[in-house]
Amino acid sequence: MSVDIADLVRLRTQRPEAIAEAAARRVRRPLLGDSGRLMIVAADHPARGALGAGGRSMAMANRADLLERLCLALSRPGVDGVLATADILDDLLLLGALDGKVVMGSMNRGGLQGASFELDDRFTGHRPEDIQRLRFDAGKLLLRIDYDDPGSLTTMESTARAIDEMAARQLPVFVEPFLSHRTPDGRVGNDLSAEAVTKSIAIASGLGGTSAYTWLKVPVTENPDDMAEVMATSTLPAVLLGGEVGGSAEDQQGAYEKWRGALQLPTVRGLVVGRSLLYPADGDVAAAVDTAVGLL
Repeated sequence: MSVDIADLVRLRTQRPEAIAEAAARRVRRPLLGDSGRLMIVAADHPARGALGAGGRSMAMANRADLLERLCLALSRPGVDGVLATADILDDLLLLGALDGKVVMGSMNRGGLQGASFELDDRFTGHRPEDIQRLRFDAGKLLLRIDYDDPGSLTTMESTARAIDEMAARQLPVFVEPFLSHRTPDGRVGNDLSAEAVTKSIAIASGLGGTSAYTWLKVPVTENPDDMAEVMATSTLPAVLLGGEVGGSAEDQQGAYEKWRGALQLPTVRGLVVGRSLLYPADGDVAAAVDTAVGLL
């Protein structure tokens, strides 16, 4: 699909209400289909200033290119939907690419990559009322906890209240938890050891006044063999996140193998993957997406 940026801009300038109209007439579907599995393509990275993919620091900076990749991914059999921020979902609504798809709004993007306040991850994206008003199907939030950074407590409290507000609307919310730390050069890193991922799951599972509508979005541990024990920490349904895969075909294949094993666990219901599928090492988006779908 070729994206006509001029046409999108014309609609945005002359008929901004077209976005709400497209949301109102969008054909919806249940969160889970007959397979009981989920394959979601993620594209909420740019709003956090994280534009890199596959070794290219500005890979996601060209919006027309990103939208074309997303439309291609969404057209592939077995792809259930998309996770993105308002600007990208608005474009996809105008392009008519979201009919019959699960639409997840990205809720907190305030923890800008590399910022001193990165772990004070304010809710600057979709609010629960926005997700309800636009007839979207779920929300997603990021919860990074650094025991040495007071900003993490603000994020934890905001996360709990967001879970409550989503549950009050009977809307699923996907919580992506990490135990994080700052490296000596000031960058935030996530601890993917079995102990750290276990603790992050336990913390996230207990947030809010009910867990009825809470899903987890979790990474595969450093040692994939640890995942069975790690995922026994909670009965909440979970999806695997793709994370940063690297820029080579070997890195891509290695990620597929890690996902394959973890997808067999009883609480794991699918995949939410972004950059590694939209910007694969060989450039073949359709093949990358089809391979990921095949793992389910």
